[in-house]
Amino acid sequence: MKYVLRRVLFLLVTAWAALTINFILPRLMPGNPAEVMIAKFQGRLTPQAIHALEIAFGINVHQSLWAQYVDYFRRILTGDFGVSVSYFPATVSQVLGQAIPWTVGLVGVTTVIAFAVGTLLGIGSAWKRNTLAGDAVVPVALFLNSIPYFWLGLLVLYLFGFVLGWFPISNAYDTSTQLSGLALAASILYHAVLPAVTIIISAAGGWLLTMRNNMVSVLSEDYIAFAHAKGLPPRQVEYRYAARNAILPSFTGFAMAIGFVIGGALLTEIIFSYPGVGYLLYQAVQSLDYPLMQAIFLFITVAVLVANFVMDLLYVFLDPRVRTGGE
Repeated sequence: MKYVLRRVLFLLVTAWAALTINFILPRLMPGNPAEVMIAKFQGRLTPQAIHALEIAFGINVHQSLWAQYVDYFRRILTGDFGVSVSYFPATVSQVLGQAIPWTVGLVGVTTVIAFAVGTLLGIGSAWKRNTLAGDAVVPVALFLNSIPYFWLGLLVLYLFGFVLGWFPISNAYDTSTQLSGLALAASILYHAVLPAVTIIISAAGGWLLTMRNNMVSVLSEDYIAFAHAKGLPPRQVEYRYAARNAILPSFTGFAMAIGFVIGGALLTEIIFSYPGVGYLLYQAVQSLDYPLMQAIFLFITVAVLVANFVMDLLYVFLDPRVRTGGE
């Protein structure tokens, strides 16, 4: 119970610090969203309109910093993140509500697949180390892990999109016709093939190397030798004794990866013009859309904190040493 309370306290303090930094950073930047809108309208705005824009964007410079800070937390608790500059007059919540499902569907699913594939291959590679099959996987994983994923995305897009024409090169579905039902689902899956393959290939190599290193370390422990001496089946020793303990450090990295899913795969989404949060962030930076950027950073921070908190709670069940304080 003390462990859970400590994690809850750590979550709350870290979240408060992250939200405070998220409040301060936009106010350190030159200008504000209202001035961006003034520039768009070439100064043809009345003082009353400018003041209304400042309130709508959540940056009321006529208030004290403390009053803005209190209003900032009030907006967060009520889900009011202001109005987007680049998608004006749509609110930030509306814009994010359209982009998050695409990011979760693409990056979330591919992150889980990459983790599962890389972990299973890492287990097999470590178990069959010093064999041709086990050792041949390592240089391949090193190569895949070293490739910049945006370069791999460009290569895949050029080869299978431009040259061979097997897959579409942009968008999340066919926008030229009205689709619904199974036809729409098939179009979404078809458009997601290339960005999904890019993410899986570039991420699986890292998970494979991490799991292999953990497995090699665990396989040298005395309890593994004792399990062999008891005559347990090799498959049982591999997964129940070795992999079960070796995978624990990987879960921490997996929690971080799941948390960052909400931020999207920035360069991959830009390359494939996929309408996720990463592509949205790129457009927000180009348009100096501070409210949208602030909301995206906020969601990424909260998602990472929550994912790590959930994983900390799961550790109580996965590792008995956590429940006993390491004894």
